[in-house]
Amino acid sequence: MTLKQKDLLSIQGMSAEQIGHILQTAESFKEVSGREIKKVPALRGKTIVNLFYEASTRTRTSFELAGKRLSADVVNISTATSSTTKGETLLDTARNIEAMRSDILIIRHPMAGAPALLARRLSCSVINAGDGAHEHPTQALLDLYTIKEKKGRVEGLTVVIAGDILHSRVARSNLFALTVMGARVRLAGPATMLPPLMGQWLTAPPGQIELFTDFDRALDGADVIMMLRLQLERQTGGFFPSVAEYARLWGLNAERVARAKPDALIMHPGPINRGVEIATDVADGLSSVILEQVTNGVAIRMAVLYLLSGGTQP
Repeated sequence: MTLKQKDLLSIQGMSAEQIGHILQTAESFKEVSGREIKKVPALRGKTIVNLFYEASTRTRTSFELAGKRLSADVVNISTATSSTTKGETLLDTARNIEAMRSDILIIRHPMAGAPALLARRLSCSVINAGDGAHEHPTQALLDLYTIKEKKGRVEGLTVVIAGDILHSRVARSNLFALTVMGARVRLAGPATMLPPLMGQWLTAPPGQIELFTDFDRALDGADVIMMLRLQLERQTGGFFPSVAEYARLWGLNAERVARAKPDALIMHPGPINRGVEIATDVADGLSSVILEQVTNGVAIRMAVLYLLSGGTQP
C-alpha cells in the first residue's frame, strides 16, 4: 500500500492502517542506518528542501540525514539568511522553492496552519515538521515506533503525557496517534496548562483518555511516561508561580518514576530542560529511551519521505 496522499500535515484523521504502514516501512529503513555505508538509492534524483522558521536540532538534522540516506538532494534554508529578512512572504518563498522543481518541502513554522496553507497552493509534497502549538506528526510517529519496538505493542498500554499540554504540538499529535493505535492516555499537567476546550478534540471512546492535575496519581501503574518541555516561548501569561515551583510539583524524579510499572519507559521529545521537567539521573537512566527516540526519528522520516514519493516496498 501507499499513503495515498500528497502531504503529511497531521496525525488527526490518519487510520491505524496508515500509521502501521509507516511504522513497518521505518523498520525496514532502520537497518540502513546500521550499515557501514548508510545509503540506499530509493530517492535518487529527488530534491528535498528543509524550510525552518524556528530553531531545531533533532527534527531538521534527522530529516536531512533521512533524505541523504535515501540518496536525495537535500537543501537546508535558514530564514535568518533568506529573503524572509527582506519582507518576502511565506507563500512567495515556498512558490520560489517549488519553481526550482523541488519534490518535497519540509516546513517548521511558528503559526498553526502554515503547512496546510502551503499544501493547498503547491503541487509538491509538504511535510509538517511542527506548526505552532498545532501538531508535529513525525514526532508522534517516532514515539509510537519507539514504544512498539520496546514493548512489542501499543494497544492496551497506559501512556502518561505530562507537562505543558496546552502549548505542546507533540502532545496533540501523540494523543491522536496513541488513541488510534489503542493505548490509554493520561494527560497530566497544571490546571492552567490543560486546554480549556479539551473536550472538542478528545474524540476517543469513554475512559481511553483521562485528565490529571495530580502528577503522582497520574503515574500510578503507567507503562510509558512522556515528559514535555515547558514551552516558554509560546506562553503569554503566568501559568505557574516560578520554574522552581513547577520543577517541584511537575518534575520527574526517581521517586516519582517508582510509582509507574518497573519496566516503564521514560520519553522526552527534546530539548530537555534538566532539573525542570526531568531530573538528570532519570533522563540518563536505564529506563530512558530518549536517545533511541532520536535514532528512530531518522528511520521514521526516511519512511515518510519514501512513501510520499510513491514508494510501496522498501
